[in-house]
Amino acid sequence: MAEYDRLLAVRGVNLMGRSGWEADDPELVSTLDLYHTLKSAAATARVLGIPVSTVRSRIDSAMRLVTTPAPQPQQEHPARQVASVENGIVLIGSDCHYWTGNATTAHRAFVKACKDHRPDIIVMNGDVLDGASISRHSPLQWESNPTLIEEIEACQERLHEICMAAPKARKVWTLGNHDARYESRLAAVAPEFASIKGVHLKDHFPLWEPCWSIWLNDAVVVKHRWKGGVHATHNNAINSGKSMVTGHLHSLKVTPYSDYNGTRFGVDTGTLAEPYGEQFQYAEDNPVNWRSGFALLTFENYELRWPEVVHVVGDGVAEFRGKAYSV
Repeated sequence: MAEYDRLLAVRGVNLMGRSGWEADDPELVSTLDLYHTLKSAAATARVLGIPVSTVRSRIDSAMRLVTTPAPQPQQEHPARQVASVENGIVLIGSDCHYWTGNATTAHRAFVKACKDHRPDIIVMNGDVLDGASISRHSPLQWESNPTLIEEIEACQERLHEICMAAPKARKVWTLGNHDARYESRLAAVAPEFASIKGVHLKDHFPLWEPCWSIWLNDAVVVKHRWKGGVHATHNNAINSGKSMVTGHLHSLKVTPYSDYNGTRFGVDTGTLAEPYGEQFQYAEDNPVNWRSGFALLTFENYELRWPEVVHVVGDGVAEFRGKAYSV
């Protein structure tokens, strides 16, 4: 609640050349006031008679006014973000495939890591959205999947928890193949809607910077996928000439590669979902070489230290640096 208390305290002052929130958006102020009293987005939504997603969207808008990230360098590549990290932490989670229902152990551990390590940058490295109802694959045995709007609201809820845990961090979403289902489906069936707000995935997640990759200190490339197969991390490091952090394969591992140029790394960030979750019924309950967790990158004097992973070892329990902790 501390973040909302701060937002309420500064409302009505001149922010970034704007007049006070009372003059700009009275709905925003009333929503914040009510949330501050009720301490619940769901309760606030019921009183106002609006969707929970609208409550969170208004709060995100307020946060954006107060915690606007520093201007970033002009991008030379429209699908690439860049960042300079001298001394700090970058947290990278991927393959959330967020589903309706309770948050997974890996997600709760990620939120805790945001609070504990205060990262400079948070990267959601693709497949935040599953898009089961708009998949090109046929349904299995009349399975019941969440609707697209239910999935989007689940993603908004989980990402909102991350934003609240690290309000000052820069937030980047490197898109994955499942994320792309949203716009690909619309582009195929309604191309004439291309310029209308709401048809792009980013319209529903205004605090997150969408891209295909983010380059850290021009030495580490974070993107959802490149090489495939069991040796993907090894091949990514060899063939890219950079340290490369990918998701997609859910394998959660760090692979070093050394040559005359020094040591670089291939990192797989695992999955923030449960490996045998409902999203993955297509695996037909076969054994999968997947692991729940995420990656933590530490930079000192612009140099990447040995990448670390947080690994889920049981229900409600994660492991980091040799210690287990409950979430």
